[in-house]
Amino acid sequence: MTGAPITQYLKQIEANLKRGDSTEHTHRPALKTLMESVREGVTATNEPRHIECGAPDFIITRGEVPLGYIEAKDVGKSLGEVEKTDQLKRYLGSLGNLLLTDYLEFRWYVNGEYRQAVRMARPALDGKL
Repeated sequence: MTGAPITQYLKQIEANLKRGDSTEHTHRPALKTLMESVREGVTATNEPRHIECGAPDFIITRGEVPLGYIEAKDVGKSLGEVEKTDQLKRYLGSLGNLLLTDYLEFRWYVNGEYRQAVRMARPALDGKL
């Protein structure tokens, strides 16, 4: 990616949305690139192998050391509703460092407890952010 990683990430999400046929999975390459731009040596693995509590969408590692997990839902999906699901309750009870995202809002949990949320943008009806 050229330019600021977050700017490039948002441009890619917007381009995906403007096509009008995107799904949750469409945005994963952009998220992988963003996560790996955070620090040299960080790897974001999409669809890692199943673990005891389920199958989070990404595992973030540095070398062989797991740093955390990401569960991604489609743009506009209510993260408040997702928090109530059995899936997320399992993840919060098992994963020490978790990001829940709809690709535009990121909610961070440590040892099952909510820490912080960041919203990068909101989608408009025409796909623009």
